Amino acid sequence: MLESKEQSTQIQDHLHELSTALESGAFVRVRRMLNALPAPTIAHLLESSPHTAREVLWQLVEKNNEGEVLNYLNEDIQADILGKLSPEEVASLTEGLETDDIADILQMLPEQVIYQVLLAMDEQDRNRLESVLSYPEDTAGGLLNTDTITVRRSTTLDVVLRYLRRHNEIPHMTDNILVTSKDDHLVGILPLRKLLVSDPNLTVEEVMITDYHAIPVGMSEREVAQLFERMDLVSAPVVDQDGRLLGRITIDDVVDVIRDDAEHSLLGMHGLDEEEDTFAPVLKTSKRRAIWLGINLVNAFIAATVISRFSETIDEVVALAILMTVVANMGGVAGNQTLTLVIRSMAIGQIGRTNQRWLMNRELQVAMLNGVVLATVAGAVATLWFSDLKLGIIFATAMIINLFTAALAGAFLPLFLKSMKIDPALAGSMAMTTVTDVVGFLAFLGLATVFY
Repeated sequence: MLESKEQSTQIQDHLHELSTALESGAFVRVRRMLNALPAPTIAHLLESSPHTAREVLWQLVEKNNEGEVLNYLNEDIQADILGKLSPEEVASLTEGLETDDIADILQMLPEQVIYQVLLAMDEQDRNRLESVLSYPEDTAGGLLNTDTITVRRSTTLDVVLRYLRRHNEIPHMTDNILVTSKDDHLVGILPLRKLLVSDPNLTVEEVMITDYHAIPVGMSEREVAQLFERMDLVSAPVVDQDGRLLGRITIDDVVDVIRDDAEHSLLGMHGLDEEEDTFAPVLKTSKRRAIWLGINLVNAFIAATVISRFSETIDEVVALAILMTVVANMGGVAGNQTLTLVIRSMAIGQIGRTNQRWLMNRELQVAMLNGVVLATVAGAVATLWFSDLKLGIIFATAMIINLFTAALAGAFLPLFLKSMKIDPALAGSMAMTTVTDVVGFLAFLGLATVFY
C-alpha cells in the first residue's frame, strides 16, 4: 500500500511537471521527460490528462514506443487514437506486440479496417492474428498468445537447453515448455524448474508432466480467470477440441480479465463503463450518462405515481411523508447488500443450480431476523416521536415487508437477469431501486390508508 501511494505521488509529480512544461511551450523538454518513463507510466499519464493535453502528449511519444504505450491505455482512449490512424500506421504501431495484445487492439476497429491492417502486415504475423481473431474476444481463444516454445518428447534435455541458448530471450512469462507430438497434439509440459536441475542425458518424456491444466479454446475468460486463481497458474496451454496446441494464456492477461470484471461490477451498478475515459470531453461523457439517468428518471416517476395514489392519506397524516422515505431507503440498502453478494458469487462461480435455493432461503431468513429487530426499534421511535402507537405499528410492519421483499429481489434478480442474457451488474441495481421504492411506498402508505 505504501509503495502504491509512493507511485501515485510520483505520477502526480510527473503530471504536474509535464503540464507546467507544456504550458510554457517547452515541447523538446516534454518529449525528453515523457519518453524517459516506462510505457505503463506514460499510459497512466495520458489517461490522467485532459483530452486536449493528451493529444499533444501522444504526438510527443516516440514512434517505436507508441505500440507498447497504446497497449496499456484503456479501450476508450485506444479507440480514439486508432480512429485517427490509417491501416498502415496501425500495422506499424502494433509491430513487436504480443499476438493477443494486437488482437485486443484490432477488435476495436471496423471489420473493413481490420482487413486492411492485416493486409499491411507480413504473412507470418497475419496468419497468427487471423487465428486469434477467429475466436470470440471473451473466450480463451481471445486471450491466447501463439508465441510458445514446443519440443518433442524423444528429445534429450541437453538438446533442449542448447536450443534455448540459441535465442536471445524466451517468450514473456514462460514457466513451462510445451511438449507436442508430430501432429501438434499436446502431450505434456516440461517445467523450467525441472529442466534446469535434471540430468541433461534424460529425455523430455522421462521428466515431463502429464497431469497438467490444458484450457479448451472455447472456455469463457471468466472461467479461465477462476482456474488461474484456483490453481495458482502462471501460464496454461490452450488446445482445440481435438487436443491440438493453439497457444497459451499467461497470468498478465488473466489479471486484466479479473481487473476488468471487478471494475465492470463496481461501475456497472451506477451506469458507467469500466473503460470510460475519466477526462473525456463534456458532450461525449454527457451522452453516455444521459441514457442511464433517463432510465432512472422513469423509475422515479413510477415511485412518484405510487405516492400520488395516497395523497389524501398523506394530507391527513403528515408524519407519513417524513417516515415513508425511511422505509424505502432501508429496503434499498438491504436489497443492494444481497444483490452485491449474489453478483459477486456468480462472478467467481460459487452459485449454481444446487445451491441457489439454499442461498435464497438464507437471505430471506436474514432479512426476516433483521427486519423484526430493526422494525421493532424503528416502530418504537416512531411511536414516541409522533405519540401514535398505530403509526409505529404500521411503520414497523411496512419495514418488515420491504426488507423481506428486498432480500427476495436481491437474490432472485441477478439469476433472472442472467437467464435473460442481461448483465446483472449493469441492470441489477436499477431494478432493485425500483422494486424497493415501489414496494416500500405501497406497503407503508397502503397500510396507513387502511388503518386511518
